[in-house]
Amino acid sequence: MTIDIKAAADKLAADPRITDYDFWRSLKNLNNEIYQIANNNEPIPFAMVRWRAILKQARSKRGRANFG
Repeated sequence: MTIDIKAAADKLAADPRITDYDFWRSLKNLNNEIYQIANNNEPIPFAMVRWRAILKQARSKRGRANFG
């Protein structure tokens, strides 16, 4: 299944149920997981890299890229 990063980011950014804090916390948790995986010299799942890109773009579209 291919995820269109831009479309997913647009959809998330437009969802009023998701707060700016939700984006920030999700991205922080994801980055922490990626860091732990990399620190253990394990391969980072590509899906995690995609979700990080989606969350970063969605936050940016909301104009809160520097929150937190």
